[in-house]
Amino acid sequence: MTARVAGIDCGTNSIRLLIGDLPDDPAAPLVDIVREMTIVRLGEGVDRTGVLAPAAIERTRAALAGYVRTIEETGATRVRMVATSATRDAANAAEFSAAVTMILGQPPEVLTGGEEAALSFAGATAELAAGAAGESPLPGPYLVVDIGGGSTEFVLGSAVQPEDGQPKDGGGGVLAACSLDIGCCSMTERHLHDDPPTAAQIGAATADIDAAIAEASAAVRADRARTLVGLAGSVTTVAGIALDLPAYDPEKIHHARITADQVHEVTQNLLSLTVAQRREIGVMHPGRADVIGAGALVLDRIITNLGFAEVITSEHDILDGIAWSLARTR
Repeated sequence: MTARVAGIDCGTNSIRLLIGDLPDDPAAPLVDIVREMTIVRLGEGVDRTGVLAPAAIERTRAALAGYVRTIEETGATRVRMVATSATRDAANAAEFSAAVTMILGQPPEVLTGGEEAALSFAGATAELAAGAAGESPLPGPYLVVDIGGGSTEFVLGSAVQPEDGQPKDGGGGVLAACSLDIGCCSMTERHLHDDPPTAAQIGAATADIDAAIAEASAAVRADRARTLVGLAGSVTTVAGIALDLPAYDPEKIHHARITADQVHEVTQNLLSLTVAQRREIGVMHPGRADVIGAGALVLDRIITNLGFAEVITSEHDILDGIAWSLARTR
């Protein structure tokens, strides 16, 4: 018997909802009922102040209230909400947790970087080893990079069984993971102050990102990976631009192969544009326009520094990992 579940991911830049039906067969895909995303910028200023701003908490509270109504209307029976980088780093996280509890009836789970990485990996790799319809399996090990608003997670591993998070072949799963503070919002707030950013600002951001990538590569042994998988809005937006899509199309973006040269070209172009000009790009979410330059730069530096020829983009990420984790409570 299928179970209808709801996963909520509250990050630094956005809050997202997935309502889906879990199949009886763990090898079958999750059936999407609802996927929604709202830019709330919960982490606005956290990199500088160390606290969540009252206005940011209110924006997130309002979006969550709408999600709760959708959960009730669709009949989801189990709900899991996780909060990531901004909440993890904020001194007033308890205030935010109390606001969530009043609306959702349960507090958010504030994930460690490692927990966030594991859920992202599980959501992103469920289809890769088997190969999606009409596609050949992608070789592992995989390096999954989740470029968020406040941080980027690096996870090395091989395909996992979605239902229990354990390796299909007994020898893989998450092998190593780390989380570093080089997200699209944190890099923008820390370095890219002008519109468009100056060469000096881009250089400072690049140096910061490169240092973090060197740390991540050593921690997770990125040189062992054969396939690079990129997650989250910065990656999928870059992919949509590289594919020259007139509007955002998740079906065309999911599992698209974007070359290193394409990523570099898109990144250079984005960094040369003003925020107003970026908003005119067909695939661009208006709430992402001011931070997409930094997000693209993180992706570009990862590909360049780690020597990958391409990145596989995935629309399936931590939200799918959250939903699959609820299978354990059947």
